[in-house]
Amino acid sequence: MLINLALGTLVISATIVVHTFGLIAVTRFMGYATARFPMHRHRSRVVAMVATVLGLFAVMTTEVWLWALCHYALRVVPDFETALYFSLVTFSTLGYGDAVPAPEWRIFAGLEGANGFLLIGWSTAYLVAAGVRIGPFRAGEHF
Repeated sequence: MLINLALGTLVISATIVVHTFGLIAVTRFMGYATARFPMHRHRSRVVAMVATVLGLFAVMTTEVWLWALCHYALRVVPDFETALYFSLVTFSTLGYGDAVPAPEWRIFAGLEGANGFLLIGWSTAYLVAAGVRIGPFRAGEHF
């Protein structure tokens, strides 16, 4: 159990670093995109929001792949395709149950679900903040 917790903590720490730097990169690109393409203000906001959503997907995809590589390396599941599928389903907290971890890695796999839940929540908060700051939900324009 301690190995599960220790390795899970390491992977969670790595995904937090990926998420932090990923959001910094998305923020910088969003600023670049809106400055570089000075269109009608509503079009510029759409470009910024599309860039933000795609950037968030790229960051979370990286995190899912990181977990999948760990699942594969530890033989939590039998092959890489299953590892990637299992990671996506676990990270997103869908949990279909058709792919299950080896019994000795259940705690490690469960930590991915908790990690994904928190990082998806963080991404949602970031997206709402972006929508309020530069996107279609600027204060006073719609509400």
